[in-house]
Amino acid sequence: MKLDSGALLPKARSEEIVTRDVDGELLIYDRTRDRAHCLNETAAAVWNLCDGCTAVPELARSLRKALGVPVADIVIQLALKQLSAKHLLAEGSEVSNRPLDFSRRVLVRRLGVGVALLPLITSLNVPTALAAVSCGGACAGGPGRGTCNPGCVCSPITNSCVVA
Repeated sequence: MKLDSGALLPKARSEEIVTRDVDGELLIYDRTRDRAHCLNETAAAVWNLCDGCTAVPELARSLRKALGVPVADIVIQLALKQLSAKHLLAEGSEVSNRPLDFSRRVLVRRLGVGVALLPLITSLNVPTALAAVSCGGACAGGPGRGTCNPGCVCSPITNSCVVA
């Protein structure tokens, strides 16, 4: 979302999202995409501050207060870029796909911040319940009369259990 002045007002996505705080990190499960994301403290703080009413400079001030350390606006931009790429911002809050003109290494050198302060999001695909089913080899009982694990059926052609 943007103001008439063009200021970005990022909003964290809340639909089809499940969150859990674990040991200073935020775990987010995106039910729409079957993806799990782990946000470090900085990325989690930015995501939590994205209310759709606060512009980037104010986000930086709020993050400074939350973390108790100086934080440059560029750190917020990096976090927003990552959140947008992972589809964790509400529709209309997405950040441009244009690459940032710096790497994390350059940012550490330029700002003199520790790597721990930089936002980091680690993601992985989560198999759906059906994809997680293990049918396990041959049908017990023989072709056509065999039994398989729940969610599977016995294929009379191959005499093996396959996903239903």
